[in-house]
Amino acid sequence: MRNSRRGEVDPFIVMDVMEAARQAEAAGRHIIHMEVGQPGTGAPREAVEKLTREMAAGPMGYTVALGLPELRARIARHYGEWYGVDLDPARVVVTSGASGAFLLSFTQLFDTGARVGLGAPCYPSYRQILKALDMVPVDMPTRLANRMQPVPEDIERHALDGLVLASPSNPAGTMLDRDGLGALAQACDARGAALISDEIYHGIGGRGTSALEVTDEIHVIGSFSKYFSMTGWRVGWLIVPPEHVRGIERIAQNMFICTSHASQRLALHAMDATDELEANAAVYAANRALMLERLPKAGFTRFAPPDGAFYVYADVSAFTDDSRAFAAEILDEAGVAVTPGLDFDPADGHRWIRFSYARSTADIEEGLSRLARFMAARGHAEAGAA
Repeated sequence: MRNSRRGEVDPFIVMDVMEAARQAEAAGRHIIHMEVGQPGTGAPREAVEKLTREMAAGPMGYTVALGLPELRARIARHYGEWYGVDLDPARVVVTSGASGAFLLSFTQLFDTGARVGLGAPCYPSYRQILKALDMVPVDMPTRLANRMQPVPEDIERHALDGLVLASPSNPAGTMLDRDGLGALAQACDARGAALISDEIYHGIGGRGTSALEVTDEIHVIGSFSKYFSMTGWRVGWLIVPPEHVRGIERIAQNMFICTSHASQRLALHAMDATDELEANAAVYAANRALMLERLPKAGFTRFAPPDGAFYVYADVSAFTDDSRAFAAEILDEAGVAVTPGLDFDPADGHRWIRFSYARSTADIEEGLSRLARFMAARGHAEAGAA
């Protein structure tokens, strides 16, 4: 049968790394997972217990396309509690994960051929979703000096119709502050470019600054996958200007009908499981401290210290010009799965590696020890670092 050009998207390399790690484990090896960007914890226990009782009480059918009114209202209240933003719940759309939010946002904002800027390195699915929608992803190289974030000059320089920000970013974990967000928002406004802010890692490394604190002319995307520890439940949200709500609703009705009813109920309950969620965040903070202390001792010295999320993106050009082969070598010899930078930056990712510290602290300690021994054997780690 025929194939469409829009379907010619690149593979997600981290999934290949996960499969190689699975095969190694099936062969009896103990692998430390520093490749995958998901919490090592499940959904909050109290929230799961509440959902279990609700599911036993009766079936859960379709909800309206914009999401359960109770959940939309709770998300709006969340913005008041965390950021001091008075948000109308009518502007909140519950989505099938953040991925569903990006589909809705890109479809609402851009026509075929639109040029949408991405600060490279970036989450690879931005690029692939834009390609599948017949839009043009524009990779804009970032610099360590700018903490791997785009700058206002990029918007006019690349003749953009839109810009996707990520704060904290994946893979670098760096955040934009209020001034940085404001400057980018002003540059987009001057150009007439749409602005989309990916804030799915907020809560990990602190609450951060929401782009809604500096502008209402924006699409903001959040998720229950990371801080709320609900990765497999596939529920997120999208906040849009009032005049975009009806358009988004029509697209959502036809693309998705609705987000999973059970996932929405679980998300509603999870938002009040503060003690458990903050305990999870404390683990990531401890892991981050370990990474910042011990990665340089192992020889990985060039990276922008992360503010949030649970990643470190390190320049490995001193050791290799093929990060994919280097990652395979680390898995084979050290038993640590890491992600080559090619996922995040097709042009320059051959010299970068992403380390995830989303697992337990014991796992991260063991992984760092293995990395130090591996690099010492190559002559790159500090003596005694392991």
